Amino acid sequence: MARVLIIDDDATTLRMLREMLRQAKFNVFTANSGADGIEAARQLNPDVVVLDLMMPEINGWDVCRAIRGFSNMPILVLSAVTDSQKVVHSLEAGADDYLVKPVPKGVLVAHINQLLDR
Repeated sequence: MARVLIIDDDATTLRMLREMLRQAKFNVFTANSGADGIEAARQLNPDVVVLDLMMPEINGWDVCRAIRGFSNMPILVLSAVTDSQKVVHSLEAGADDYLVKPVPKGVLVAHINQLLDR
């Protein structure tokens, strides 16, 4: 069972994504801050990270760069940010994929599976 780490500061979003991905048969872990997410990625070594961008203290771009400092695990940015420059910035920071919230369950699961198949 693939291990997915969700990093997002919004508790409602974490609960929704956790349930959605558990129903899709993923083993799901969560972190509600950038710092906790970096540590969880280091400790858990998940198969995929689903990462929000807009978080206080350590934003998603910095989290992405930090994870890239110790791992090549796939990172899927899931954000409400639609600005094309921010998408480019995310990919340059090391993200492997980018989806805009809200995202249908099937689309999210398909993107995660595609990253797992690499």
